[in-house]
Amino acid sequence: MRLWKLLGLAGLAGVAATGTVLARDERQRRAYAADDVRARLHERHAALAAVPEAEPVPVAELTAGRKHRLARVLRRC
Repeated sequence: MRLWKLLGLAGLAGVAATGTVLARDERQRRAYAADDVRARLHERHAALAAVPEAEPVPVAELTAGRKHRLARVLRRC
């Protein structure tokens, strides 16, 4: 019976520790000012805009194989 009590107390301690960590993370997340959030969003947008776009693949190359499922779908269009 004593083992079950120890396991129960360990489980409660784990739940309490998890709640504490989640509460701390939430406080840190909410601590951003509006200007900080805006600046981070502008940085992310600039980083994504700098990535070159891939060239589109011609449909003829996609439909080359008869057994390819995508090729069959594209032929229907």
